[in-house]
Amino acid sequence: MCKAVRARVRALVWRMRGMRKEAGMVTSEYAVGIVAAAAFAVLLYKVVTSGQVSAELQNIVKEALDARM
Repeated sequence: MCKAVRARVRALVWRMRGMRKEAGMVTSEYAVGIVAAAAFAVLLYKVVTSGQVSAELQNIVKEALDARM
């Protein structure tokens, strides 16, 4: 029985080691992730700096600063 338990534990350890090798991203995946993040940042910047959104943000800040406590 002890040999069976050892074999089972050994198999689990080897399986975990194999999963750990595939856990990270490779360089090409990092590059794609960085490009996607940069594209999202540009899109978000364009939305926030658009006329309508900018005016709404300014109104929100102005109302917050004019609020009485």
